[in-house]
Amino acid sequence: MKKLALCCLLLCGPAFTAAASPAAAAPGDSRTLPRHALVGYLHNFDNGLGLLPVGEVDEAWDVIVLAFADDVGEGRIAFNPDPSLDRDRLRGDIARKRAAGKIVVLSFGGELGTVTLQTQRDEDNFVRTTAEAIDAWGLDGIDIDLEKIAGVVHGAPVLGHLVSAVKRLHAMYPDLYVSMAPEHPYVQGGWVSMEGIWGAYLPLIDGLREELDLLHVQLYNNGGLPTPYRAEKFPGGSVDMMVASATMLIEGFPLEGGRRGRFEGLRPDQVALALPSGPRAANNGQASAADINRAFDCLTTLQGCDSVKPQRAYPDFRGVMTWSINWDVADGGAFSRPVGGHLRQAATR
Repeated sequence: MKKLALCCLLLCGPAFTAAASPAAAAPGDSRTLPRHALVGYLHNFDNGLGLLPVGEVDEAWDVIVLAFADDVGEGRIAFNPDPSLDRDRLRGDIARKRAAGKIVVLSFGGELGTVTLQTQRDEDNFVRTTAEAIDAWGLDGIDIDLEKIAGVVHGAPVLGHLVSAVKRLHAMYPDLYVSMAPEHPYVQGGWVSMEGIWGAYLPLIDGLREELDLLHVQLYNNGGLPTPYRAEKFPGGSVDMMVASATMLIEGFPLEGGRRGRFEGLRPDQVALALPSGPRAANNGQASAADINRAFDCLTTLQGCDSVKPQRAYPDFRGVMTWSINWDVADGGAFSRPVGGHLRQAATR
């Protein structure tokens, strides 16, 4: 995910009138995802777009991912909303969204985000402070979006401690929502290599298969996708790249070209596509809404495919994630309207 400092476009909403928060589910007690979900990240920082309060997020979004938590050392994390956001309003907005059937979660990571998980003490602090944030803000769960700066490589202590920590949190909150948003070299990159960052998320995914609600691998900012389906990489934004990426996650794929075993696939309902919301939201990997919808149809109905086609249709394939809600608002809903509308229509089939 990118904190891109671009031209200023202030997202101003109506004046907030204080109101009592509605009765909502207990913290960490997430409701079930809709059959096909639209997931979006909401900036907790002003990168020239201004800040959008949770209460002003359009109803098209089924999951709102607050980006991001802060690493405050020795495993401790905190959610520190931008100073311009009113804390009481934010808590009330989260409660109202949850009461309306939406899922609101806190993400760890981003382009500059880290967590410190080197020791058992770090893990204990991480579990304690994450639970405190879930309780304090009334959240449904957590999202793991750790990137290069967080040191996620094969054999790093953070991987084992993160698996253990999430399992402990899930035991505390049995209906805790858990998602992941790794970049594609960390996941499908295991087809190429199982060293360094390549495939480094696969032990994390394997360790949390039972706890994982949704995996949306970022298909942007890293160029084309290497796959077992042809010698050349599929270009970013193509229908084939989207379909191939999801098919690998559902049907599984050989590791390191077949020399290191195999990644066994996830359930289709645990997988979603992940694309930028528009041309300014990422450095590369943008796809048109029409092609995103066509890739979704290929995966769910085998219609609209290009050269890559899954072994069978996966009608329970979950949906689409994007970075970000803020950029989509700046672009007049050019992502959420056509893609969200398509997902809602597909849910009625």
